[in-house]
Amino acid sequence: MSQTHSKSRQKAEIAFADAQSKFFARNSAVEELDSLVLAREEKTRRLREARLAKELKDRETAPSRQTGRTT
Repeated sequence: MSQTHSKSRQKAEIAFADAQSKFFARNSAVEELDSLVLAREEKTRRLREARLAKELKDRETAPSRQTGRTT
């Protein structure tokens, strides 16, 4: 009887190890996706700031180029 218990215990241990490895694989995949999302958001923020700074600079310099025009 102890041999049957041992086989069922081994099956349970294998099933647990499989479930645990799937859990850790899923967690690492989620962490990787999270880091990609954060990197994309950071890049978007930097590009937006650069675009807004350029637009501001263009607006500030635009009237000096348009001498003689009345609005």
